[in-house]
Amino acid sequence: MKIVAIMKQGILVIRLEGEFDVCGANEFRKIVDQAQDETGAKHILLNMQGVNFIDSSGLGVILGRYRQLAQHGGKLLVAHLEPSIQRLFELAGLTRILKIYPTEEQALDLL
Repeated sequence: MKIVAIMKQGILVIRLEGEFDVCGANEFRKIVDQAQDETGAKHILLNMQGVNFIDSSGLGVILGRYRQLAQHGGKLLVAHLEPSIQRLFELAGLTRILKIYPTEEQALDLL
């Protein structure tokens, strides 16, 4: 899995590509923790445009990050979900707690 972390408009944007499985979840956790420590970002936007597979490990680490941010008044936003990934988010109940946007730009504009 490829993970890129950048700051845009004061938001930590995490761009993901590939399969978000147990290996990807561990890498995601490390990279996001390091990026948050370095930037002090309060909000995170996950751009999942390149994600073609996600398992329970990936969903779990996203939920864990949501809870961590919510405890500190932050938000976790998601953009560019493929239809099959969106369906998994719905089944896991993540669409009830996360804001999902069609594009990264729309998410940044509305935050």
